[in-house]
Parts: sequence; C-alpha cells; structure tokens
Amino acid sequence: MPNALAGETSPYLLQHAHNPVDWLPWGDEAFRRARAEDKLVFLSVGYSTCHWCHVMERECFENPAIAAVMNRCAINIKVDREERPDIDAAYMAFVQATTGQGGWPMSVWLTPDGKPVTGGTYFPPEDRYGRPGFPRICEELARLWQEDRERVLESADRVMVHLRGQTAAVPEPTGVAGPGVFDEYLSNCASAHDASCGGFGGAPKFPRPVVLRALLQIADRHGLATPDGALAADLACHTLRAMAAGGIHDHLGGGFHRYSVDRHWHVPHYEKMLYDQAQLALAYLDAWQITRDQVHRLTAEDIFRYLLDTLRDTGGAFHAAEDADSLPTAASKHKLEGAFWTWTMDEVALSLGTDAGLFAAAYGIEPDGNARPESDPHGELAGRNTLYQASTPKDLANRFGLSEDDVRQRLKAASDTLLAARAKRPPPHRDDKIVTAWNGLAIAALARGARVLDRPDLAQAAETAAGFIRDHLWADGTLYRSFRGRRGTASGIPADSVCLISGLIELHAIRPNGDWLAWAAEIQAHLDATCWDDSLTGYVMRPSATGETLLAIRDDHDGAEPSPNHLAAENLLKLSGLLDHPGHLRRAETLLRAGTPLLESHPFSAPVLVAALDLHQRGVIKIQVPANLPAATAVPLRETYQPRAVLTNGDGPDVIACENNVCRIWNG
Repeated sequence: MPNALAGETSPYLLQHAHNPVDWLPWGDEAFRRARAEDKLVFLSVGYSTCHWCHVMERECFENPAIAAVMNRCAINIKVDREERPDIDAAYMAFVQATTGQGGWPMSVWLTPDGKPVTGGTYFPPEDRYGRPGFPRICEELARLWQEDRERVLESADRVMVHLRGQTAAVPEPTGVAGPGVFDEYLSNCASAHDASCGGFGGAPKFPRPVVLRALLQIADRHGLATPDGALAADLACHTLRAMAAGGIHDHLGGGFHRYSVDRHWHVPHYEKMLYDQAQLALAYLDAWQITRDQVHRLTAEDIFRYLLDTLRDTGGAFHAAEDADSLPTAASKHKLEGAFWTWTMDEVALSLGTDAGLFAAAYGIEPDGNARPESDPHGELAGRNTLYQASTPKDLANRFGLSEDDVRQRLKAASDTLLAARAKRPPPHRDDKIVTAWNGLAIAALARGARVLDRPDLAQAAETAAGFIRDHLWADGTLYRSFRGRRGTASGIPADSVCLISGLIELHAIRPNGDWLAWAAEIQAHLDATCWDDSLTGYVMRPSATGETLLAIRDDHDGAEPSPNHLAAENLLKLSGLLDHPGHLRRAETLLRAGTPLLESHPFSAPVLVAALDLHQRGVIKIQVPANLPAATAVPLRETYQPRAVLTNGDGPDVIACENNVCRIWNG
C-alpha cells in the first residue's frame, strides 16, 4: 500500500511512496504526530538522481524488518532537497558542524519541535564501514528519548544556540574590496591548477564553471597580451578543453556528467544535472568568443543539443536531471551506475563491424574496460568503457591510412550508430520536475547562445521556457520553486529569483521589445521586500519547523550553483545600467561591501563575487542595438567577448555603447 508520499509532486518522494516505511512529507502534520505519539522525528533528505540515496533505500527503507523498527521508533519524514533547499541547508549545517562532513542521503533525528539531536549521511543496514547499523541507531535513540529525555533536549537546545550564533556571525560591512582581489584569485587558481590534466586540485574533480568564467573575465580585464591575462585565459581554456575531451563529456548524446572520479576527467559520476549544462554552456561560449577555438563552440552546441533533445519538457521548460544508475538490460533486476552510458568492446564490435577498431582507438575502448580500479572500488564497471578522446583525427589518419576528413566522417557515422543502439537500452531515471532557479540558468545560456551563435531556435527555446515559468510558477507576485504536473507548494528561495533574473537579463538582450526586463525588475522588487535581511546584509532563507524559524541562512559559497548573494550583486549592477536605477547600484555595493572579508581571504570560494567586483570597478557598458543590423556590424557585435555589456534596443541606424554617462558609436 502506498504511504502518504503518494500524493506529492516530487519524483524523489514518489520513489519512496511504496516503501514499507510510514513516510510523511515535511509539514505540521508530521510534527503534530510526533508530539501526540511522543516520538522523535527521523528526517531523511535526498534527491531522485542521488546514487547513495538509492543504496540506502534499497538496503534500509525497502527492508520490511528495518521499516518496522523505523515506524516503531520515530515519525519518519522524507524531503526532496531540490524542492526544499531551505530545509536541507538548515539541517546540513547541523550535520557538517557535528560530523565534519555532509552529503546525501542526509539522515537527522529531531525533537518533536524540529531541533536536531544527531545525524549523518548514509547509514548501512548493519554495522560496517566503521559506521553503526541504521536500525541499531534508531532503537538506541528511541531509548534515549524515553529514558534520558532531559539530556537529549539540553543537547538539542545547545546545538540550535550554536548554529544560530554561527549563521548570525556576519562580518561588519566595510569598504568595497580593491583590485588586489583579482591578483589573489588568479594566484589561487594557478597554484591549484593541474598543469597536466586541467582543473583544480586532485580527484574527484568538479567542473565549477563559475571559476572558469571568472578567470576569463580577469583575462579580459588584464588583456590577453599581458602575462596575467594570458595566464587567466590559459587556466580556463586548458580545463575546458580537457573536460570536452574527457569521459565527463557524453560524446554520443551531448552534455556533461556531474563530476570526474579521477583527475584525468576520464571516469565520471554519470549523473547529469541541468544546472551544470547551463553554466558550462556559458563558459564554453565565453571561451569561444575569446579564443575562436572551435572546440569551445562545438562543445557549447553539443550541450544545447542535449538540452533541447533530452531535458526539454513538453511545455518548453527543462527537467532537473538524469540518474547515474540504470538497468543494464530490460531483464536485469538491479540498476548499475553507468550502465546506460558505457560500452564493452564486444558491444562496439557488434554495432560497428569494420569501423570498431577505428572507433575504439579514437575513444579509448579497451577489451578489459577502461574504468580503473581506484575509480570503481566495487568493480561495477568491470569490462565496460567510458568514451573519451584518446587520439586526434590526425593521429588516427596516420595510423589507419586515411585522410582526416575520412576519419571524421566515419567516426560521425559510428557515433550515430552507437547513439541509436544506446537509445534501445533501458533509460536512466529522469527527474522531470522543473526547478525555477535551474531553468533561469538554462534561459541565460540559451539566450546567450542564440545571440553568440546566431541560433534562432535557441532564442525561441529560451523565450518558451521563460513563458512557462511565468505562466506556472509566478502567481500573485510570488515566485514558486518547482513544478511537476502542477505547481509545488514551496515558495521560491533567493536562488530562484536571482537565477531567473539573470536569465531574463540575457533574454532581454535578444528580445528587447518583450516585457522580460520589466518582469525581472518586478521579481527583484519582490526579492528585496521578502528576503533581504539588514542584520545579515544580504538575501536569506528562513526555513521553519512547527511555526518557528530554524535559522536565517545567508548563502555565500559559489559551488555547483552560484551564491544568490553573489549573483544578485551582478544582476543589480546590470539592472542599474539597463534601468538607470540608483537603488539597484546601492544595493549591489552593499553586497560587495559585505563580501569584502570573503573576497580578501578566500576569493577562490567566491568567483561570482569576484566577477561582480570587476563589473563594479570597470563599469557596465550599456549597448543599444537597433533592429535589422547589417551583417558587418551584427557579426562582430555578436562574436566579441564583452563580459561587462548589457544589451537593449536602440533607435537610429547605429549601435551605441554607453559607459559612465558617455555614449559612442560601437566600433567593435
């Protein structure tokens, strides 16, 4: 029988709707039951494409004996972290503070008023991996709640006091940081750079496109002819080329996997996220504009192919993610990470015949598989191959006695054949919910791609996605977080507003006669009114339990997604230029002042704020573009890298660039 999750919209919650656990969604009813039954609350947080979430479900939540322990010992709540990032952030702060690490699934035991007692991430079904077994923890905590409640409550109160003190500890805003930040950021990147393989640090390696885009902006700041400018561009472009060649890039279907488990970008964690695709597309567009290296342009186009062909919803917005795990065959009982994306030598030979040797040499396919033991501790990928660019067309031409054109044509035909064969495999799970923030990033990438690449289809896709968000997730002046079949109940967090505003600014550049800029200004006003916190000098999330705010959380880290406060600073500077609104400029400067201690101590953790600081110091360039430009003007305007530019419509025959109240005819 289904549990109470059966009526939810989240794919993650619906995955657990038939567990024998008596799951409840987050809400007052769950905590009311905890008080009525005098039990602790067990909170499990994850997301639908999370590998270890699947493992814990299979081992614990689908086990009737363990489920019986859970139901007896606690009231059990499931939360999709992508629908409720505020709840996730509040309790992740506790888990990280008490265990020194975080991740998903996140497992936290709470008092009936929502205060955390203890927690962690994945717990095995019995004692192993140096971790206590999950049912044993459940029973011990239930015993402590009944026999030593005063100590449990005192501990929970101390934890909340500590966490609230930490989140309130924001340095007093001083002046806006100086230009030394850019030298320090470049130095941080250079010292962490992997000179052999690209990227920063060792394994695992995450793309972090915000780091690369800030480097490219610094290259523009210094000029490519200067040593610092050349270094910044090289660090970014070396990494982008290495990722494009690596197994983290899906060479058949397009787009990028989540991260590489090795330093070579060779073996990925195969999950694919919308926010990665959007931000990487922007980075590759930037790199192509700076270098004219066709690798960057082709990779950006490849990402857009994946967005349009695979992640686009029938309504025009974009789905959240694809899972890493899938069934190897339709008859298989268990999913395997990478099954959909990887190949054995026999599969390639059967599909390609005489061209199998050429394809295997091009993409590193080996008879025993190319997933290395250190990248695959459980041997799940034994005999299977991840495709990566192992040889250049020139090397292949020499080796096989072909012309380079013949090599390219035969590899293209072979790739098409394998892509068609792959389409017949059981597909990975698709998280088909529509997340406002991630769609905002996708709209920005599509709109920028439409302009830079002269792609009307991308412009239409961006506008259709924005229209979907406005029609379905903007109601009575409130922006909502997610949609799947119907609008979710959770209001948007600051990230939803700032990412969407960023997308609308880019959409205005290609559709200046629409009302996208006016809508962006309206969202910004709502964000200012509802999420600004003077005491924390920024935009905050305020998750609550049982009617009480748990924490006021100010996000200041540019990780897989940009910090809303950092991206807001950039948005506000651009809106100030587009709308001639001094209030937006003042608020941007307030955010920059608040970020000065972080910029001066750890700029590598705040690349979006580094880019916003550069935009503030050098100034926004407002470019007024008339309709029906001749190609002689349109092409250089489109292809010139201009990280400080905002585009809008203009009168007359000329392109006018305005900076610091001085306007001139744009001459490229």
